[in-house]
Formats: sequence, C-alpha cells, structure tokens
Amino acid sequence: MKENTGNPLHLKSLNHISLLCRSVEESMSFYQNVLGFFPIRRPGSFDFDGAWLFGHGIGIHLLQSPEPEKLLKKTEINPKDNHISFQCESMEAVEKKLKEMEMEHVRAVVEEGGIQVDQLFFHDPDGFMIEICNCDSFPVVPLAGEMARSCSRLNLHQPPAPSTSDPHPLVNRFSLLSSSPL
Repeated sequence: MKENTGNPLHLKSLNHISLLCRSVEESMSFYQNVLGFFPIRRPGSFDFDGAWLFGHGIGIHLLQSPEPEKLLKKTEINPKDNHISFQCESMEAVEKKLKEMEMEHVRAVVEEGGIQVDQLFFHDPDGFMIEICNCDSFPVVPLAGEMARSCSRLNLHQPPAPSTSDPHPLVNRFSLLSSSPL
C-alpha cells in the first residue's frame, strides 16, 4: 500500500461499531443500563435483526447472529485483547458501580513519566471487551503534526473546558493535554 500523510480519506470522526450478538435484547440491555447508550431508529429496510444505540458521540450497531452458537465464548479478561475504551470522570465511582452490578472486571494501571492511568476492563454479554479509563491523563503527542490537525475534536492550543451539561457524565469526551512534539 502506498504511504499517505495527513487525512487522505477526509475522515471526520468515528461513527459506530457493529457487534454480532447472541441476543440483541440482552446486549441492548447491557449497553443501555451499564454504559448509558440509548436506542435510536434503525432503517426499516434491513432484512436482518438488530438494534442501533447511540451515546458518548458514537453509535453501537447490534446485529443478531444467525448462528449464535458459533460466536466465540467469553474468555478471561485480557487487557491486551480487542476492546473499545471510554473516558470517565471517576474511576472509583465506576469500579464501585461495577461491583454493585456484580460485573467481573480487571483493574490495570499504566504509569509513564510520572503520569498514572487507571483502567477497568470487563466484557459485554457476548465477550466483547470494554475498557473504562482516565486515559486523558496521558498527553496526546502526535508523531506527525498533520495527524493531529486532521482531527477536529483535538484542540492543539489548550484543553477544552469540562462540560457541565453532559447528559452522560460517566464518560467524558477525549481531550488533548499536550501538543508538544517528541
């Protein structure tokens, strides 16, 4: 593949992720009640079962597997496995809530340059890994200047002020804490 720089496809943001499910209803309940997503209208022209949810700036498209018994089973929680990550305001509040819900989870800590990031990992009903973190503690330092400029959600000059009107306060928007080059 020919190497490109910048944003050759003129991408704006992540729109959604699609996940195959054993049970759309069970997965909907998880994404609504655990992660705070809400159901949205899905095109009626689809000829397969599924549901769309939205929250925290992205969509989750749940697709009913025609062969649910063939989907991979949940495995041990491995932070190095495929996952999607959400920012939160309070790791303590998240961990307390996970314990109240009796959700198995794994805690991890990443430390570099005097900065500590806490992470919690757990599975959705189909074994897809979810991470909740305070990863915005790490500065985002682009390896190439154009990469950062191509993202409209990054402010290269100063971090955005925290939102007080966020209807889902458990998850923050991604913020840039440093723009100094390596």
